[in-house]
Amino acid sequence: MLKHVKTTSLIGLMAVSAASVQAEEVTLRVGHLWPSVAAAHTDVVQAWADAVEADSNGRIEVQVYPSGQLAAPPAQYDAVKNRIMDATATVQGYTANRFPLTQVVELPGVSDSGKQGACILQNLMDEGHIDQEYDDTKPVFIFTHGPGGFHVSGTSIETPEDLQGLRIRRPTTVVGNILTELGAQPVGMAAPESYTSMQRGVIDGVALPWEGALSFRLNELSDSHTEIGGLYTLAFILTMNESVYNNLSAENKAVIDANSGMDWSVRAGEVFDAQDIAGRQQAVDAGHEIIQIEGGTSNPAWAPYIERAKETYLSDLEGRGLPAREVYERAMALRSQCEV
Repeated sequence: MLKHVKTTSLIGLMAVSAASVQAEEVTLRVGHLWPSVAAAHTDVVQAWADAVEADSNGRIEVQVYPSGQLAAPPAQYDAVKNRIMDATATVQGYTANRFPLTQVVELPGVSDSGKQGACILQNLMDEGHIDQEYDDTKPVFIFTHGPGGFHVSGTSIETPEDLQGLRIRRPTTVVGNILTELGAQPVGMAAPESYTSMQRGVIDGVALPWEGALSFRLNELSDSHTEIGGLYTLAFILTMNESVYNNLSAENKAVIDANSGMDWSVRAGEVFDAQDIAGRQQAVDAGHEIIQIEGGTSNPAWAPYIERAKETYLSDLEGRGLPAREVYERAMALRSQCEV
């Protein structure tokens, strides 16, 4: 009788143990906006997914859906919040006015590269300057692309006057404000829509980094490119549904935590910087015109407009009771710490 009890107990323990192992297995569905051939997919999102799978010994399966398959780019953050998908890599500024302090990093002069911008932005998050904007999801890491510029067809942009009346795709309202000050007509749209819009003549050009011109094939349509050092850098985030994260086992949470924060942020920035080099070289090889504005945003012809756009944004946020200038000043102070 005693032997039978022990045997039953052992079988029960084995069943509980097996159930625990089974409970630790989870599948995460991650959607993002880049095409599957883009380095942002292969070297950032998919690389992160592969690292999570490997570090969890296969307990966490990560399925990655590129090109907005699970939700259109402007809806991706809310899709994670509402658990339509488990995680996303997306652009905060596609949801206007939702991440105003985060978007301080998009202002002119804050960052000179993807790596530097990512370091600045992740530090702002880690130091508690912008984390309150993400109470509805579980941020994994936060990053930026490299310097944005102008890519147009059939015209050239050497001075602000050359932008007068041009319909230029803008990624966010921050960049839209800069374009408005410069006299352009900003047209809001997600990056994946840019190719078709430019091809059909809906827009005359785009504001994108070289990485974007490469990833979204805009070099096929543009023949003139203008580089204005420090014009803007766009903020991105890889974030999870909070309840999905909270319901993970302690072991699986530890895997996500180990693949979060600064290391992945900087890695993402470096991927974008490498793609900037490749995108620019593609335009050079195609014989395109590349105009470099001497002094970047400090150039006397450009500086008054750009400075006005920056001050308007900061003043507007301060008028809403947000510590915009404090965040901006901290971002600028982080530049030297995050130098590339």
